[in-house]
Amino acid sequence: MEHEIWFTAILNKVLGGAVASLLGMLGYPTEAAHAIPNYIAMELLAIFVLITMALVLRSVISVEHPGKFQQIMEVAVEFVQGFSKEIIGHGSERYVALLGTLGIYILFCNVLGLIPTLETPTAHIQVTLGCAVTAFLYYNGQGIRHHGVLGYLKHFAGPVWWLALLIFPVEIISNVFRLLSLSVRLYANMFVGSLLEQVFTKLIPIAVPAMMMGLHVFVSCIQAYIFMLLPAVYISIATAEEH
Repeated sequence: MEHEIWFTAILNKVLGGAVASLLGMLGYPTEAAHAIPNYIAMELLAIFVLITMALVLRSVISVEHPGKFQQIMEVAVEFVQGFSKEIIGHGSERYVALLGTLGIYILFCNVLGLIPTLETPTAHIQVTLGCAVTAFLYYNGQGIRHHGVLGYLKHFAGPVWWLALLIFPVEIISNVFRLLSLSVRLYANMFVGSLLEQVFTKLIPIAVPAMMMGLHVFVSCIQAYIFMLLPAVYISIATAEEH
């Protein structure tokens, strides 16, 4: 059993009974004292903090006198708008909210483990797979919305009709494997990064921890960007018009 951190213990004390009952009804009996694992608790903490930040930003937003926090978020929004327009093109504004939310959420989850007594939830495959499924359902849903069901399925058949029987299953498999690409890439980088940080911090406790923390932040930013970039590419492919 993994070491239960303090925030997880609080959640299990408050919600453990209800969660254990629900899991029991679904056929997964578990102890109420340990019904919520650390990675779920860290995800809930990240969601709570980000929602709180959004509410605070909404309460202090100003056109005439924007504060530092508002300016930072405006820069972040403009960045997402810029690269979305570059990749997706016309109509990219529709997808900025999803891409920006994914990027900010994953970045926050990535760096959460740098806070003492907390953990990095994206170092667990369950978390990254959940984010990947969200992106997967979203861009396929947008493809169906744009082309219709039959039109979107035709999108997988390729431009040459007599090769459709060969290309269609290959494209479907390739599409599904994007789930693996999105989830494993993020999970592997964050898991290995967290593991190396723990090992080197114990071996060389002077100066090296600060270097490893800096590397952790750098990798976290890169992985969050990639997790925005790839869904943007997939959206552009799913909504592309055939010529």
